[in-house]
Amino acid sequence: MSGKRAAGKVAIVTGAGRGIGRAVAERLAAEGASVVGTDVQFADREPGTVEHGGSLYLMRHDVRSARQWDAVVTEAEARYGPVSVLVNNAGIIKWNTPIRDTSEADYRETIEVNQTGVFLGMKHVLASMEKAGGGAMINFSSTAGLIGYWGIMPYVASKWAVRGMTKSAAIEFGPSKIRVNSVHPGFIRTAMTEGVPPAADQPLPRYAEPGEMASLVLFLASDEGAYCTGAEFVMDGGHTVGKTIVEQ
Repeated sequence: MSGKRAAGKVAIVTGAGRGIGRAVAERLAAEGASVVGTDVQFADREPGTVEHGGSLYLMRHDVRSARQWDAVVTEAEARYGPVSVLVNNAGIIKWNTPIRDTSEADYRETIEVNQTGVFLGMKHVLASMEKAGGGAMINFSSTAGLIGYWGIMPYVASKWAVRGMTKSAAIEFGPSKIRVNSVHPGFIRTAMTEGVPPAADQPLPRYAEPGEMASLVLFLASDEGAYCTGAEFVMDGGHTVGKTIVEQ
C-alpha cells in the first residue's frame, strides 16, 4: 500500500503554469495523485506536456469559459478517472488603482477570473466528483477575502465572494461527501507579489514560499482533512492578526 498522502486521487489544479498553482500541482503529483494542471499560459513549458512519470498533464484553459471547463473535466476523466480534488487557484490582480481610476473593464475581468472561474469550476466538476464518491474542493481566496486593502478593490471583492461561495457550496455538497474549503494566502513569493514586500509589522515578517502553501492544500486534499469543510485556512504569517509594532 502506498504511503503517499494523495495516492489514488485525481485532481484538477488551475493556474498551474507558475507560482502557487505549479507548486500545488507538482506536490499533489509527487504525493501520488494524478493531476491535470491548467493555465492560460505556461511560461517555460507547453500545454500537452506530461510530467512526473505521466501523473501530471498540462492543459491550456481559460477558467472563464464553461465550454473549456467541460473539456478539462472530460480530459481528466479520460486520462485518470473521475475527479476527486479540485483546486481553484487561478487568479489575477491589478495593483495600486484607486476606485475612482478603476475601469469597468478591469473590474469585470477580475471578477470573471477570480470569482466566476471558481463558480464554474465547482459547478462543472461536481458531477465527476459525485461519480468518484466524494472529494475535496479547495478555493483560493486571500487575506483580501478577510480584510480590505487600498488600491485593489476588484480583487478584494472577488476574494470576499470566494469565501462566501465556499461556505454555501460546503452546505450543498456535504451530502455527496464533498468537502469545500477556502485558503487565504498572505505574502507568498510569486510573480504576483513581486515588488510588494511583506508587512514589516506582521508577526512573521517574511514571504512564504509556494511550497508552504502547497503543503496546506495537500492536507485539505488528502484524507487527513476529512472532517474539514466550509472553513477558512489562513497562511499569512499573522498578517491579519494585528500589528506587532506599537506606534509611539
